[in-house]
Amino acid sequence: MHQDSNLKLEYQLARTISTYSSPLLVSVLVFIGINYYLLKGYDFLTVTFTSIFFVFLLPSIPAYLWMKKNIVDFELPKKEDRFYPLLYFLLSYLIGAIVLYIISAPPITTVLMFCYFSNTLLVLLISQFWKISIHSVGIVGPVIALIYVLGYVGLVFTVLIPLVMWSRVYLKKHSLSQVIAGACMAFASTLAQIYLLIGF
Repeated sequence: MHQDSNLKLEYQLARTISTYSSPLLVSVLVFIGINYYLLKGYDFLTVTFTSIFFVFLLPSIPAYLWMKKNIVDFELPKKEDRFYPLLYFLLSYLIGAIVLYIISAPPITTVLMFCYFSNTLLVLLISQFWKISIHSVGIVGPVIALIYVLGYVGLVFTVLIPLVMWSRVYLKKHSLSQVIAGACMAFASTLAQIYLLIGF
């Protein structure tokens, strides 16, 4: 009985972590956080609305409609179902990066949006033959950006990475290799792009 209770608690914890580490939710929160730290007043509102519009609002509608029409789980558990939803986000991220550049958003905001584009492109390509973890990619990239902005303080967010990876494996959404691959890919890609496009 005690063991069943522990297993139920573990499942609830994993489910909660997995739900609240949704790449969509993380993307909105990280843009709000970075822009709030770097900007004030009207600039914060303008850049943040633009960021959220392209990272979440614009691509979510066609992706949602496609998944609903094709009766696809919103977590995209099958790699075969990823192409069109990711394509909508891919296009929106690219346009978003261009718009953020035009309105002179902070370089890290623009580059992070571009990282969402390039990392999603990599996920889309890899997903044609292997189900790499989107959750891992979706937490590691933003954490790298937060460390860039906040310095050593940003390291506190690294604790989220193993928690998210554990939750996805525990829930049997991914294998250990898939979550590790997603984390490594996002780490290398995001770090390289920040270094090349902004510098340290």
